[in-house]
Amino acid sequence: MLFPPRYAPLVVSVLMTTYMAGLMTLAIILVNTGPGEGFLTRWGQAFLVSWPIAFVLITVGRPLILRLAAKLIRHP
Repeated sequence: MLFPPRYAPLVVSVLMTTYMAGLMTLAIILVNTGPGEGFLTRWGQAFLVSWPIAFVLITVGRPLILRLAAKLIRHP
């Protein structure tokens, strides 16, 4: 499935937040509770809480972060 270019920021936000929230919740759950019984359930619950938060933060913050990064990059 391909999206029109106008959806690029949204697609990037979905992919980036899925990747970030998935790996961060995996690491945190493993460190805090270990890979024992119910691990996938705990991980899934943590992901369902963290992903929407990450999505909103990235979607709202991305333009600001890109502007800040542009100011921090030295151009020849």
